[in-house]
Parts: sequence; C-alpha cells; structure tokens
Amino acid sequence: MLDEKLKDKFKNYLLEKKRSHYTVLAYTKDLEQFFDFLRENQIKDVKKIKKETIEAFLSSLFKKKFLPKTVSRKINTLKTFFRFLVNELKVIPTSPAAEITHPRIPSKGPRFLSRLEYGALRDAVRDNPRTYAVIELMLQTGLRIGEVARLRLKDYKGKQLYIQAFESHDARTIPLNKNAQKALETYLKTRPEGNSNALFLTRKGTSLSIRNIRASINRAFAKAGIENATVSDIRHTFIAQQLLQGTPVIVVSRIVGHKRTETTSRYLDYLKNYDFQPKHLSEL
Repeated sequence: MLDEKLKDKFKNYLLEKKRSHYTVLAYTKDLEQFFDFLRENQIKDVKKIKKETIEAFLSSLFKKKFLPKTVSRKINTLKTFFRFLVNELKVIPTSPAAEITHPRIPSKGPRFLSRLEYGALRDAVRDNPRTYAVIELMLQTGLRIGEVARLRLKDYKGKQLYIQAFESHDARTIPLNKNAQKALETYLKTRPEGNSNALFLTRKGTSLSIRNIRASINRAFAKAGIENATVSDIRHTFIAQQLLQGTPVIVVSRIVGHKRTETTSRYLDYLKNYDFQPKHLSEL
C-alpha cells in the first residue's frame, strides 16, 4: 500500500538533517503532489514505482506549464525521497529516480544593483531610520534577510556583528564599517520600547519579521524606481563589490556565510561580462 506515513517520516528526516524551513516546506508539497499523481494512476505501492512512472509525472508537470526550474526542484525532491527509502527505511533496493535527468535551465546569473540604483535606494528610505539601517546593513555586509530578522540587540557590538547559527548555517562574527555603524546608531536612538530582544522592532515593540522586512524593502525599490529587483540582489551586490575590489574569495565567503568557497567564486564568472561600477558602496 502507498503508506501516507512515509511523507511524515520523510519530513522528519529532512528536519533531522537540518534542512532549511523553506526546503522542508517545498519538498513536502512536492511529495504530496507526486502522491496525488500516484493515486490518480492507481499506483498503491512504492515498490511498484518505476523510472517510467516518474517520467510520466514530470511530463504531466510540463503539460501544466510548470517552469523547468520548478520541475528541477521536484526532481531533487524525488531523488532525495527515494534515497531515503533505500538508505534509511530500506523498503526498496534501488532508487527509480537515480537516472532521472534535470531539464536544461538557462542561467541568467544574479542581478547586481548599479551605483545609481543603490544610491537611489538609500535616498528612498533616508527619512526612515529603521528601513535605512536594514538596507545599509545588508548593503555593507551581504546579510541574508532571515539573518537580519533574527538579529538580537546584544548581537550588535559596535565594530562587529554576531550572526547566530541557524539550521545549516554556522555562527559567525562579521566586521561593520562606519556607514553600517552610523546607520544602526541612528536607528537605535528611535528604536521603540518592547519586550522583544530583537534588534529591529515594529512600532508596537515586537520583533520585525522576514515578511515585514521584505515588504519594506520592496516598497523602497518601488519608491526609488528600481525595477526587477529582489531583496537577494542586495546580497549579490555586496559580494560583487567585494570581489571587484580584490577582497580574497575566502574572506568574502566567510563574511556572507557561504559553506563552500566555490559558491563565492562563481560570482567571478558572472562579473566577467557585467557592466558594473567597482566603486565601493561606502564611498557614496
């Protein structure tokens, strides 16, 4: 029988492996969709699933106009799930997904903000100390939005900032330049009182969520007239600026919390054909 408990066991496995919250959520939904497909095709036993079954499922996704990038993620889900069945639960001898190949995905590379764009972004929020501090901090350190949301007041140590370990990311301490320090000090003078020990608070004194931060930055992009930009582009811009200045890859990798230096090195390839001004952010 197609045991529904397998999904729960797989989810617990992902949590034990410290996969990110977003990965667990996406993989769980992908598996539910695959199980729906199996039921529709009257496949009631995981031992009956063949490579052809998975290929038929993927074909149905393309017919429904799913993007190659989304299908590729679903393939990752299935590969991980069947490895779990083989290696952890030992309910099947081999994975039917092992030889499934990923669709070709055109690589656009990351988007970097130009000098004019990040200058306009600053100007758009200059009258809002909290949002200005958030954006300046991200521009000067390359922090992930989740890391910003989890910052505690005690993590700010003047010239340094402590980043807590979270899920698969290790803790680290990063330097803060004068621009970042000044923006934070200005914000702290207006920081509302509250019971939360979070660095960034709402007007009601509760911790600022990822959703709050993303919304405020997106509003800033719109106000500055910056199109087709995302919060992640701020992080990409910091990495690009550092590499263009000649900062060693291993140093940049440690600051931004990349697990592998190869992830950072990949930006060098993106920058080869990118019209990007190397002037440092702090000079503006």
